[in-house]
Amino acid sequence: MTSENISRLRIDKSVSRVRSSKTSRYLIVFLVIAAAVGIGFLYRKGILTPALEIQVTSLQYVYPSQTITQLNASGYIVAQRKAAVASKITGRLVYLAVEEGSRVKSGDLIARLENEDMLAMRDQAMANIETARFNLSQAIAELNEAEKGYRRSRALVDAEYIAKSEFDTAEARYISALALVDARQSIVKSAQAALRETDVMLDYTQLRAPFDAVVLTKNADIGDIVTPLGAAANAKAAVVNVADMTSLMVEVDVSESSIGRVQKDQPCEIQLDALPDERFSGSVHMIVPTADRTRASVMVKVAFDRLDPRILPEMSAKTAFLSRPVLPEEKKPVMALPSGAIVQRNNRPVVYQIVADRAVETPVETGKILDSLTELRNGLIIGEKVVLNPTDRIQNNLRVKIVQ
Repeated sequence: MTSENISRLRIDKSVSRVRSSKTSRYLIVFLVIAAAVGIGFLYRKGILTPALEIQVTSLQYVYPSQTITQLNASGYIVAQRKAAVASKITGRLVYLAVEEGSRVKSGDLIARLENEDMLAMRDQAMANIETARFNLSQAIAELNEAEKGYRRSRALVDAEYIAKSEFDTAEARYISALALVDARQSIVKSAQAALRETDVMLDYTQLRAPFDAVVLTKNADIGDIVTPLGAAANAKAAVVNVADMTSLMVEVDVSESSIGRVQKDQPCEIQLDALPDERFSGSVHMIVPTADRTRASVMVKVAFDRLDPRILPEMSAKTAFLSRPVLPEEKKPVMALPSGAIVQRNNRPVVYQIVADRAVETPVETGKILDSLTELRNGLIIGEKVVLNPTDRIQNNLRVKIVQ
């Protein structure tokens, strides 16, 4: 092959460049389409969609009586009849028959102070009575003898058998015997009074229940010195504190501006912090006719319709003053949501339940309207959160952000 022919042997690069250019364009178009599809898919899934800020509420148990509540107030359970059992004398406690929670009847012995000295005084008083009665008997015998001598002397002086002076002596003796009997009778009465005084003093050492009650606190133990005022060092005044558990009431403070909505015998519903799942019916027993100027409030006493043994003094309580009595079917709690959390989608009630960071459309079954709440019979369980007041922007599986 000649050199001229060899020089003609060349590769045509223009065709290769054309093919490469077309391939690049196809690749770019494919990548753009794929990116668009991917972005659309991510938007459809909500991954790239900005989270919608929402407020939430939760399904909870509510009592229908909340819809007829006119006023709420807080207070405490207070026994209207209570006493601090103490002694009127000073002594050492030697016997204690009760402890906290003990139930006592009126007159039951609660405690006893040392009383040996009182017993000795009582024995002495009884002996004094016996002595006084013996002396009275002796004086009565002398009176009988003097009376007989007086009568004989009177008959003899009338017959002029004895001198007038002898009669006067007999008369004086008779009068003296009468006076002696009167004196001895007074001594007997005085001895009897001393015995009664000793019995009273002895009874002061016996501390008894003033009424049917339950022991709330025990303030002294055996060996403690008990005094009427507890003024001595390490001395106790009240041995125990008792309360009549049938006199428990709720005492609440109602502001002066709201007291007009409270009236005697108004139906109430009472909730105790210690028994949050219970509701107790009651009524207004009394509106105390005085105000507390420091708190601008008036005390209201609410009586229970039926006392429960779990109710104890000094428990905190919330009282709802109602516009009417609670009906039997309204005493049980129902599951409810704020009515604004329920919307209509495709002619059915739904809520948007919060699952992770998504709002999931959940069909529900609703019941009766309870003021601003709606009963929920099916679809959720207690405590689950849903979107409050959902707008048209809320869609199923939308990413959301909870704001307070």
